Amino acid sequence: MSKSPEIAPPVFDRDDVEIMERKPLYRGFFHADEVTLRHRQFADGDWGEPLSREIVYRPQAVGVLLYDARRDELALVEQFRIGALRDESGPWCLEVVAGMMEEGETAEDVARRELVEEAGIHEVELRYIGNYRASPGGCDEKLYLYIGLCDLTDAGGVFGLPEEHEDIKMHVLSAEAVLGSLYTGRWNNPAALITLQWLALNRPQLMQEV
Repeated sequence: MSKSPEIAPPVFDRDDVEIMERKPLYRGFFHADEVTLRHRQFADGDWGEPLSREIVYRPQAVGVLLYDARRDELALVEQFRIGALRDESGPWCLEVVAGMMEEGETAEDVARRELVEEAGIHEVELRYIGNYRASPGGCDEKLYLYIGLCDLTDAGGVFGLPEEHEDIKMHVLSAEAVLGSLYTGRWNNPAALITLQWLALNRPQLMQEV
């Protein structure tokens, strides 16, 4: 099978960045550093002037959009998010089921663990969608996304681990209604938008499979 040509292949790689200094700024649930570096320039390939950037380090994460093709319903979870405190609609966000990877875990391990903890879902077929960097301008987090095909007949309720201060409500919603309101601002986080857009493109095929 012939390989598709790469679109806009990268000009530079990691060898074209020189880390000159790294200062720890914060060590807690997440880590943050101030990094002084220089990198090669597009114009002539020479080294640019040193610059400083702050970066937050987060573990890799996994997100799963639950979908029941027989019922044409999907499930999203709602929980408090401090980063959305300034939103007019409030800091409770509708999201895909998600969690961070721990040492020795695969992305599918995380997906199945979080589906039980956050949604009470034990039986699911996972299909990989893709991955992305959440905010590469200042954070190294990468998210791996899946569609989780399952039976949502009796799904719903409140979930989460009290010892982790989780208070999570699972909503089972009409796929037709959700996909018809993608750009209203209610789905205000990348993992939800990306997986819902994927579902919009692939929903007819998934419904034909059942």
